[in-house]
Amino acid sequence: MKPNARPRRPQFSSGPCAKRPGWTPAVLNDAALGRSHRSADGKAKLKQVIDGTRAVLRVPDAYRIGIVPASDTGAVEMALWSLLGSRGVDVLAWENFGREWVKDIVGQLPLEDVRVLKADYGELPDLGEVDCDRDVVFVWNGTTSGVVVPHDRWIAPDRKGLTVCDATSAAFAMPLPWEKLDVVTFSWQKALGGEAGHGMLVLGPRAVERLESHVPTWPLPKIFRLTAGGKLNEGIFVGETINTPSMLCVEDMLDALAWAESVGGFDGLVARTRANGAVIADWVDATPWVDYLAAAPETRSSTSVCLGFVEPWFAELPVDEQAAVPRRIAALLAGENVAFDVAGHREAPPGLRIWAGATVDREDLEALMPWLDWAYAEVKAAFSRAT
Repeated sequence: MKPNARPRRPQFSSGPCAKRPGWTPAVLNDAALGRSHRSADGKAKLKQVIDGTRAVLRVPDAYRIGIVPASDTGAVEMALWSLLGSRGVDVLAWENFGREWVKDIVGQLPLEDVRVLKADYGELPDLGEVDCDRDVVFVWNGTTSGVVVPHDRWIAPDRKGLTVCDATSAAFAMPLPWEKLDVVTFSWQKALGGEAGHGMLVLGPRAVERLESHVPTWPLPKIFRLTAGGKLNEGIFVGETINTPSMLCVEDMLDALAWAESVGGFDGLVARTRANGAVIADWVDATPWVDYLAAAPETRSSTSVCLGFVEPWFAELPVDEQAAVPRRIAALLAGENVAFDVAGHREAPPGLRIWAGATVDREDLEALMPWLDWAYAEVKAAFSRAT
């Protein structure tokens, strides 16, 4: 039977993610529109975003935080192009975005000493094989696989290399071991539901030292240049962005940060995320047709929850028909205004992906679960009639 109750907010996309509860366009009324981002008011608002990010995430004072172009992708590539090259690199890849960084490092940068540690979707590479005397590039939470790094014990505190961490679906939702991370990147469009196009680059002291002592052998585009005259461009980390930011997006991020503080800051965000994840976990435990894509329980993401189909009828379908199952489920749910954008990533095994970060209300996830059962049953029945 089709359920009666619907989620109040059907936004379960893994990026851009749901706006915070109670959001309306009125929160943008004080945006510095028609003003230069280099005006006193413009720079003040950008600095507020930096300071608010530091406060909510508890970033150590010795770490610089900058707003950079092109979302998390821009922040990661800025770090790769600016920092790598002085020693060997270990790059970890177990889902789509990690594999993209492999393409950058192996296919675009002229680096000779690169080790690629790979794993299939649902798995992690052997973290014990990572050599932290080399530079290490990895994602903290695999957005497209739902596989998260379970701990930081594999990162040596006395490492000689840098750790470059893509944390875009982890920041504002999961604890990050700042003392073990030299570079951290994320975007506004993920866990706080901000608008797309802007990235955040967090540099620890060791990363700053590398920037000021290492000159890449390749040319750097203007938007990647973090130094001037051999020294860190400190202006980037106080609100003097390299390119022009959207002041509408800046205002939206300020609202998101204020909301984060209102729900208890970082601890409140993590608590909301974990409560949301528990709703899905309870449903998966009671549902025979679905399971997590992440093979090990300790590696299951609490934000980008990726699920696969485990009944025999699905495994017996041709590959193209398997890929159609999640798309049809997602279309049914969207048609009912129950859930938008819940099909898994196109590069991942066929399945569902549900965002469960802090901006999603637990009650909406509770309302969604019966609809997943309904949509799955509808699609399964349609395939059975076709055969």
